[in-house]
Amino acid sequence: MVDVTFLLLIFFMVTAAYSLQKSIEVPAPEPDEQTQQARTLREIETDDDYIIVHVYRDNTIWVAGRQAPSEQELLLRLRERMDEGGRKRSKLLVLADPEARHETVVRALDAGSAVGIESLRLATADESDLY
Repeated sequence: MVDVTFLLLIFFMVTAAYSLQKSIEVPAPEPDEQTQQARTLREIETDDDYIIVHVYRDNTIWVAGRQAPSEQELLLRLRERMDEGGRKRSKLLVLADPEARHETVVRALDAGSAVGIESLRLATADESDLY
């Protein structure tokens, strides 16, 4: 009976560790902060301070017209793009297709955070904006 109790205890301890979920912390807006003007996608694309990452319907990730098939490639492409042209870019826009998997979009956001990008934005776009 004691063996069964210890076996159940170990089972519940191990399975409880798998129930922890990763989360993305989103800061609350400050009440005295003025709202920013809404910017169109075309305006953001011409802004040199932004790195734009596209997440397509087939869950492929593209940075600056080049595909990033693995997480290491994604980190490498983001680092290259951050320091491109001698100017440090500090903002990331993840432009995702509504049919893309949530996991892929979060992977792109996590990669931006991992390379030290300060401002992360997420937007969905229809096919005409992505292709």
